[in-house]
Amino acid sequence: MAAELTAHDLITRHRPTLDQALEAIRTRAYWSPHPEHPKAYGELGSLDAAAGKAAFDAVLGTRLDLGQPGTDDWVGGEVSPYGIELGVTYPHADLDVLLPAMRAGQRAWRDAGAETRAVVCLEILKRISDRTHEFAHAVMHTSGQAFLMAFQAGGPHAQDRGLEAVAYAYVEQVRTPDTAEWTKPQGKRDPLALTKRFTPVPRGIGLVIGCNTFPTWNGFPGLFASLATGNAVLVKPHPRAVLPLALTVRIAREVLTQAGFDPNLVALAAERPGEGIAKTLATRPEIRIIDYTGSTSFGDWLEANARQAQVYTEKAGVNTVVVESTDDYKGMLSNLAFSLSLYSGQMCTTPQNLLIPREGIRTDEGHRTFDEVTADLARAVDALLGDDARANALLGAIVNPDVKARLEAAAGLGEVALASREVTNPDFPGAVVRTPVIVKLDGARKYWERTDDEAAYMSECFGPVSFAVAVDSVADAVELLRRTVREKGAMTVGAYTTDPEAERAIEEICLEEAAQLSLNLTGGVYVNQTAAFSDFHGSGGNPAANAALTDGAFVASRFRVVEVRREA
Repeated sequence: MAAELTAHDLITRHRPTLDQALEAIRTRAYWSPHPEHPKAYGELGSLDAAAGKAAFDAVLGTRLDLGQPGTDDWVGGEVSPYGIELGVTYPHADLDVLLPAMRAGQRAWRDAGAETRAVVCLEILKRISDRTHEFAHAVMHTSGQAFLMAFQAGGPHAQDRGLEAVAYAYVEQVRTPDTAEWTKPQGKRDPLALTKRFTPVPRGIGLVIGCNTFPTWNGFPGLFASLATGNAVLVKPHPRAVLPLALTVRIAREVLTQAGFDPNLVALAAERPGEGIAKTLATRPEIRIIDYTGSTSFGDWLEANARQAQVYTEKAGVNTVVVESTDDYKGMLSNLAFSLSLYSGQMCTTPQNLLIPREGIRTDEGHRTFDEVTADLARAVDALLGDDARANALLGAIVNPDVKARLEAAAGLGEVALASREVTNPDFPGAVVRTPVIVKLDGARKYWERTDDEAAYMSECFGPVSFAVAVDSVADAVELLRRTVREKGAMTVGAYTTDPEAERAIEEICLEEAAQLSLNLTGGVYVNQTAAFSDFHGSGGNPAANAALTDGAFVASRFRVVEVRREA
């Protein structure tokens, strides 16, 4: 296969970016090569806003032919949470044909080496970045995110996470040298001498099981981590969010072909309505790596049953914020209001439980009782979302009927501090848009006791639902935090306190239970946001996830090092 893009060309083009990424993960400082502002696009081959929207519109109602082997049908059926039928159809694969074809290209891909694989991945990411406006519409109309969030989270932030995975993959592969000369002295006898060669070899085919809410942000890390370590990758999107990952697969196949590699190293596995192929795929012997984001029940099933594969899961948790005291009451309320509202709480990092002492908290505005704190927070959310245009820009749309049902049921769980209201989207009348609900619940008088409300606050209620849980003391809040993380897991923990002892106690719990902690956020950084190259998303150390995005452990087991030694 003649290469239009030589390894030398790609290294010249992308090695500086790879080096910057390597430096960023070393220092943990802020860095991103992908612009966040929509107006930054439109030069040097990238699509501007109008061209990106036109590209998205052009794909609607079409057949997205990827040229994959083994296509036996065409499937589709995506309906936007904003009420638009996408009408795109995708190839349905005969796995007995597709999977062997995917394996056929792995030898050349393995032999290309870590640097070439990395720069090919960076070329894929660059082309995705050039089409960020198109991807933004695709993410918006499959996830329900508002446009600007879909643009940023589904575009540059997702691309950053993909690049971060490539950087970690490169570091782990080059940790061992390609060759070594080994000499062992033998006293008066001749020394023993060996020449050794070390080759990173792929595990096999990686399977990425996509999610509905963040198809690219959650999909790119596993896809690029597996591809950069020499594995072929089969992408199985969520049936309601196929388009963003199908576009990704198409771009990857184009780049691989132009770089002289087999395009079948990356393929799509779309499914018929109700087919549920994830379990079938996950237990195929050819599948050796699985990346999954979604429900705890299916994540647990994968970990228990996909025994032939290395399984990476991000499941569910109960994210908690301890509110003990603050020296910026207005800033705390504003920060929490935004965190509870962003994308209608449909993020795995959104706070759910707010643990607040019954006697209230100390603030720079004086003492505030439990009821006053919850009422003030409700007013902060109302002020943030009082204008419908602003509300639509922050909330997006409810992604599926299950979220809407949980939201409606939550009001019956306790005293409502903030009622949810319906918001009309004038541009998309079919969108289901709702503001958050905050429900007051009674925590245990002692952390080892149980209350009637425990079933609610000790279960994940995914969506725009939060519980203000009254606790007797900070000590009880800390122990309830410990039990929640240990039993249910947490992707994020937040805390507000001006007491050094309380801060140390909360931090110690998070260290012991492996939960990522944000302290006293009152400005423009929120507990449910993480930055690639600096923040770890999840820890892999509590039940919410068995991996972190992204660290060395996330990539190192996707390949093994095979040694060939000869006498010198």
